[in-house]
Amino acid sequence: MRFDLLLTGGDQELGIRDGRIAAVGAGLPHDARRVVDVTGCLVTPGLIDLHTHVGPGYWGIDPDAVAWRSGVTTWVDAGSAGAFTLAGLRRAAESAAVRIPALLNISAVGLAGRTGECRDLANCDTALAIDTIQANRDLLAGVKVRIDADTVGDNGVEPLRRGLAAADACGVPVMVHIGTSPPALAEVLDLLRPGDIVTHCASGIATPLGPAIRAAAERGVLLDIGHGSGGFAFDVLEAQLEAGLLPFTVSTDLHARSLHGPAFDLPTTMAKLLAAGMTLPEVVAAATTHPARALGLPGGSLTVGAPADFAIFEVREEPFPVSDAHRQVRISPLRLINRSTYVDGRPLPPKLSAPPAPWIPLTDAQHAALARRDHDIRALLTTPLVDVDGLADQFPRPKPRSS
Repeated sequence: MRFDLLLTGGDQELGIRDGRIAAVGAGLPHDARRVVDVTGCLVTPGLIDLHTHVGPGYWGIDPDAVAWRSGVTTWVDAGSAGAFTLAGLRRAAESAAVRIPALLNISAVGLAGRTGECRDLANCDTALAIDTIQANRDLLAGVKVRIDADTVGDNGVEPLRRGLAAADACGVPVMVHIGTSPPALAEVLDLLRPGDIVTHCASGIATPLGPAIRAAAERGVLLDIGHGSGGFAFDVLEAQLEAGLLPFTVSTDLHARSLHGPAFDLPTTMAKLLAAGMTLPEVVAAATTHPARALGLPGGSLTVGAPADFAIFEVREEPFPVSDAHRQVRISPLRLINRSTYVDGRPLPPKLSAPPAPWIPLTDAQHAALARRDHDIRALLTTPLVDVDGLADQFPRPKPRSS
């Protein structure tokens, strides 16, 4: 068998053909159109970020501009769109180079604005959500409900009850966002079923510690980091780890605010779990096999027949300071530096992120850093790529005829 692509030099060789992994093992025949040497690198399945926002609206970003440099090949959009706005998300998913499964917001208006989408219960239409999921099975993998005081107003857990009813009718999980109360955290957690997902599971605002979160985890509710701009605190995660509660998945809640910090990207967020004491195999599983299992997604493994989605990282073993959402700092023992990212066996090309939208609140330091980055990129791209020694005479002049 001739491969389209062969990865050599790692713990095992990978042969890629027709966008899928065709062979795994040692000593594969080096009959390939392209051979990539990954000696000294960590090759992982394409990372799966279980909580992102890539659809239209207040929070959405372009995933391709981050994916090529972070190793994330599957971006689960977590509730950017509801039934009224799903068409816009579908267009974004169809135009992206990465995979974008989605969780339908129980509020039909989705996240067009910053918050408040569940204050009007007329938007939380269970029947409409069921019909929307049934008509969009290729795109939708579950339901998203945000439960905090700003989002639900006086409606308490009723939006969650409606989201659970829609999910139950369609046989899909619910991801619930937790934050400021009311409603009480225990009231939210007690409603969840095995296989449902609690995102912001180490929130310093919701502080999910104690019997309610333990009982939820013990009955099979999945804990997801969902870092975001305010959803992750080191002291909460460390207390959970001390109590034997490990996050099942690590996700960024990457959106138009958290992209510029404190989350930045998935490898940086993974380093924060390493800083809290988790091992590298645990953290990689939480970004690959576990999210694939949570939503029944393709990928997440490097096995024959799987999509040829994978990432190549340099593992830089050096102290790496990282911050949570509340500026608590810990030191990760290593840093994952992405070298290339492949979807369907093809490397993702470089792409620059668009400037932040005018409504995104950034510090003076963030604005200055963005300006410096723009300056550096401009300087890099306006300098000729090579000097004369790096050029070839592509159209040689004819030798003059002798007279």
